[in-house]
Amino acid sequence: MGAGGTPSARASAPTPAAPHRHRATALHPGAWWLWALSLGTAATRTTNPLLLALLVAVSAYVVVTRRPHAPWSRSYGAFVKLALAVLLVRLLFTTLLGSPIPGTHTLLTLPEVPLPDWAQGIRLGGRVTAEGLTFALYDAMKLATLLICVGAANALANPSRLLKSLPGALYEMGVAVVVALTFAPNLIADVHRLRAARRLRGRPDRGVRGLLQVGLPVLEGALERSVALAAAMDARGYGRTAQVPARVRRTTAALTLGGLLGVCAGTYGLLTAAGGTYGIPVLLAGVAAAVAGLWLGGRRTVRTRYRPDRWDARAWLVTASGATVAALLLLAAARDPAALHPGVIPLTAPTLPLWPAAAVLVGLLPAFVTPAPDPVSTKEPS
Repeated sequence: MGAGGTPSARASAPTPAAPHRHRATALHPGAWWLWALSLGTAATRTTNPLLLALLVAVSAYVVVTRRPHAPWSRSYGAFVKLALAVLLVRLLFTTLLGSPIPGTHTLLTLPEVPLPDWAQGIRLGGRVTAEGLTFALYDAMKLATLLICVGAANALANPSRLLKSLPGALYEMGVAVVVALTFAPNLIADVHRLRAARRLRGRPDRGVRGLLQVGLPVLEGALERSVALAAAMDARGYGRTAQVPARVRRTTAALTLGGLLGVCAGTYGLLTAAGGTYGIPVLLAGVAAAVAGLWLGGRRTVRTRYRPDRWDARAWLVTASGATVAALLLLAAARDPAALHPGVIPLTAPTLPLWPAAAVLVGLLPAFVTPAPDPVSTKEPS
């Protein structure tokens, strides 16, 4: 319809205010990381495969419903594949090198390689029992679940927005961490883009040959991205610091170091029975001193924040849901360790404890209190 296009095209065209609305309603990226790390903490407190599978299902559902349409959000599948690789490698090592868990249910017997006397305690081959494989599976599922939770944080939290939210004292270290965290998503996006281009040209994109021919362009793109990032950081004055008095620098160093030592001592007190009386006060004092040190250290960094992300009520709800899962699993591990750590001798089927499972389901709250990602905009031809 002339220069203005069809009414449907005009309706589907994005308005300039759309990015501003999305930024105003987007969740703080730190809340996603705290939620995912809390689920990972809960995973470290149990070896029950049913609870671990429930944690994976909770994180996967939140990722599927709230993952934005961005290149860096496509790394969740890679973390799932890495978790499966961890399971397979652990089971393979248990099969070939044996397991310290004795068992009576023999699955197969491999030819055993005799080893010298100095290699006592190590064997190659021999008897493979169901108890040993089950123990290895339970233990590997704990690490696999932790990897999947980290993958959920990578898929949900915008790394550049997370960098903007760091305290000034951690800005330089945060840049290095964010660059490291964005390496995997960018690498995966490059691989998908190059494989799609090779398929369009009728060239192989699988197998050893396809991997070798895709690897060189991916490496070249990573190097170009590194050079461009270094130039952009240098142009923006990265690394400049303000002049602060020596007294403030000494106070900052003392508070930060003392706070970290207090956090370590308080955490040790909480993990031991003898330190239960002083653990919480020392931990709180250490956290307060570390926060004060970081606040003073931020005065050395000369930078401004353009449209900083707000920590609103939804961020508190998302963080509280993950912290609730971790706290309830810690409580369940202390009160009923047998339910969270099923035994393999004798070999029995694991059972799903009801109230720890209900506690894990609290982690689904972000799927209902956070805004849905913006749909992919498609323009109709005029």
